Amino acid sequence: MLETLIRVQLRFASSRAALVAPSVAQTVHKVAPAVNHSPEKALERRWLPLRCGVLTRKVGMMPYFDVATGARMAATVLEMNNVEVVLQKTVAANGYWACQVGYGNKHPSKVTRQLLGHFASKEVNPKEKVTEFRVKNEEGLLPVGTLLKPSFFSPGQYVDLRSVSKGKGFQGVMKRYNFKGQKASHGNSLSHRKGGSYGQNQTPGRILPGKKMPGHMGVQRVTIQNVQVLEVQDSKGVIIVKGSVAGPKGAFVKVQDAIKKPPTADI
Repeated sequence: MLETLIRVQLRFASSRAALVAPSVAQTVHKVAPAVNHSPEKALERRWLPLRCGVLTRKVGMMPYFDVATGARMAATVLEMNNVEVVLQKTVAANGYWACQVGYGNKHPSKVTRQLLGHFASKEVNPKEKVTEFRVKNEEGLLPVGTLLKPSFFSPGQYVDLRSVSKGKGFQGVMKRYNFKGQKASHGNSLSHRKGGSYGQNQTPGRILPGKKMPGHMGVQRVTIQNVQVLEVQDSKGVIIVKGSVAGPKGAFVKVQDAIKKPPTADI
């Protein structure tokens, strides 16, 4: 009996050793990744415009008529006022290529000391609003102090617009998410504009994250892609684009070449 037990233990030990032997066990070979994940290669793969953008202010909407076809369409007027390049950002200093652009002029008494020093070091006037536009490479950088005009864009080309939408305050699900609403009669009481069931009792006993519910609406960053430029006027300092633009009158709008459209011959 003892000999049989010893044989079983030896056989189990030998099989166990065979399982963990390097010749039998599967080893994981570490191979180099197919794509280089360095920050430089990631910057090369990223979709970025070739040129810098401009900072504009929304004036309002107007009807626009196409001279060739006579078609009437809605258009938005964007104003440019003393738009200058304030700063260049490089890969060596900041890790990416970008241009800092300022809009308008601001009285020095209404600007903080830090910003006054920033503008003074670049020899530009204090700006009302400053933003940043990332570009693909060094060729997209513009010299500091360059004054940008509406002719920076050409009629017919496509641009991407970024702005902050209008604030709507606290709204229900019908206005906020376009819910249909419940029945107007047949026993419905005080639940005509409610969202219905928001969760269960014991299981899971909570409202799941992401559920569409009433809450604050608006004041969100909105990007509208592939918007056509209808007309540019350097004398009046305006750009007329097709369609509507998010935000109230006086809202700042960032305009840059469309990332999903090929550049036109005029650019």
